[in-house]
Amino acid sequence: MFRPCIDLHEGHVKQLVGGTLTDDGATTNFVADQPAGWFASRFRDDGLVGGHVIKLGPGNDEAARQALAAYPGGLQVGGGINADNAVEWLEAGASHVIVTSWLFDGPTLDPDRLAALVAAVGRERLVLDLSCRRRGDEHVVVTDRWQTFTDLVVSPDALEDLAGHCAEFLVHGVDVEGLAQGIDTDLVQLLAASSPIPTTYAGGARALDDLSLVERLGGGRIDLTIGSALDLFGGHGVRYDDVVAWNRRKASRPR
Repeated sequence: MFRPCIDLHEGHVKQLVGGTLTDDGATTNFVADQPAGWFASRFRDDGLVGGHVIKLGPGNDEAARQALAAYPGGLQVGGGINADNAVEWLEAGASHVIVTSWLFDGPTLDPDRLAALVAAVGRERLVLDLSCRRRGDEHVVVTDRWQTFTDLVVSPDALEDLAGHCAEFLVHGVDVEGLAQGIDTDLVQLLAASSPIPTTYAGGARALDDLSLVERLGGGRIDLTIGSALDLFGGHGVRYDDVVAWNRRKASRPR
């Protein structure tokens, strides 16, 4: 299924090229004229579920809260989430909180931090962001705005272990994120073969056919987010109305 996204940078809805965000700025594909709440309302009215709001750096809390208020219970939220503030974001209307960087002590995932987060919000309201970059033949989780490699390899054992602590995984293929030049098919297949819980892949989608490609490669177990290629975000490869229609056809098929 298609899952929508709202990426926030400096208080605006934007589409950035993966891995380019630094203190000095980022390579930007698109800046929306409409506020975050406009997009959230559109997703709500079109019946799209399981989408996410990502706060890319400081200055995005107000916009994120606006989006959550427009679609309460319909969007996940990530960016700067930790055990101390996670509950307040659920109370603001998020269905789930999404966490990556805070869970790491240097390059190593800290099990005590993960346990504290689960204790704060419950496994069923937690999404782990395992966004990753290629290093050799492996996909390695990256933190700090996708700039820093960790010790965590996206592997069958890691996915099995972490699935016991969260409800879903969100995985950006950072090397292709924002480029609209094709998805990371190896990563999609790895997630499909190894993830025991619902998983959303993002990165590189460029055409409506990518929904069918991910469905096929993922065995119907992996959802897809489309960002920069979507006309809603200034792209030219995918019409938003078409992905809404695709989801509706998919949902109407007998199981």
